[in-house]
Amino acid sequence: MVQAKTWILAQHFDGFPKDSDFELKVEELRAPTDGEVLLEALFLSVDPYMRPFSKFRMNEGDVMIGSQVAKVIQSNNPAFAVGSHVVARCGWRSHAVCDGKDLVPVMPGWPQDVSLSLALGAIGMPGLTALYGIEEVLGLQGGETLLVNAAAGAVGSVVGQLAKIKGCRVVGSAGSDAKVAFLKELGFDEAFNYKTVGSLEEALKKASPDGYNCFFENVGGPFSSVAIQQMKNFGRIAVCGSISTYNDTTPQTGPFPHFTMIFKQLKMEGFMQSRWEHKHPESLKRLMGWFKEGKLQSREHITRGFEKMPVAFMGILQGENIGKAVVAV
Repeated sequence: MVQAKTWILAQHFDGFPKDSDFELKVEELRAPTDGEVLLEALFLSVDPYMRPFSKFRMNEGDVMIGSQVAKVIQSNNPAFAVGSHVVARCGWRSHAVCDGKDLVPVMPGWPQDVSLSLALGAIGMPGLTALYGIEEVLGLQGGETLLVNAAAGAVGSVVGQLAKIKGCRVVGSAGSDAKVAFLKELGFDEAFNYKTVGSLEEALKKASPDGYNCFFENVGGPFSSVAIQQMKNFGRIAVCGSISTYNDTTPQTGPFPHFTMIFKQLKMEGFMQSRWEHKHPESLKRLMGWFKEGKLQSREHITRGFEKMPVAFMGILQGENIGKAVVAV
């Protein structure tokens, strides 16, 4: 029998997560039966969405939600050969027995010189989120100006690069000078540290005096309120995240953007990448193609050791990562 380590949500988060909210458990796994496989985690993802989703989709005592790249080490399912790799929604587990229904094989022909961890990043869910936000929600066109906040994160960094591929002008906001330097390396036209500018409004105006056609929203809160005022007429806003509000114990209120949205005839739409799941295989091929051509870069913030899952998770909520945060087992 295999011993599996799991991280449990010991108690629901109250404000910012703390060590005592998590509990590490060890369990003996049974052998896989007909149609099942035994997985061993290689890389696990930590993402901001886990914070709000834990409130609505988890009970105390549940294994923390999340995806991983895993290796099939035993198989009674002909669709998954021993030694093959899959993306699995198994949560924070070192090993798992699965029936194969929610397993997605790593893209066929994955290059030997590309880390499989990218299947959790630029060639995975964050990359798909960026692509669909740009194409399906915003309908971004060449020559337009795009604003993206949390721009040095897993999604935002891909958003900016895809917009440049499409021939757009890109402005990015991030929370440190190192992150701003990273955005410049990626080819962003303008980038600024929102924590050190004297006025967010003036920084946005300076970066694009004529305003913004599109806004890829990852932050919410006061940033959103200011940015909406800088939109051009008929501007489009894709709402992907609201990380500035995830740890609030008291909901933020106002100012309210309705008059600006009416006067400028803005369009704002929330989305999740799962809406276009039927497009995933072709979309992943496109992302990998850009990556191999050198048009799409990926930086990873890697934490080593399954025992450090909570530390890695709390780190992304504090903005410690540049690029995709991954835990390597």
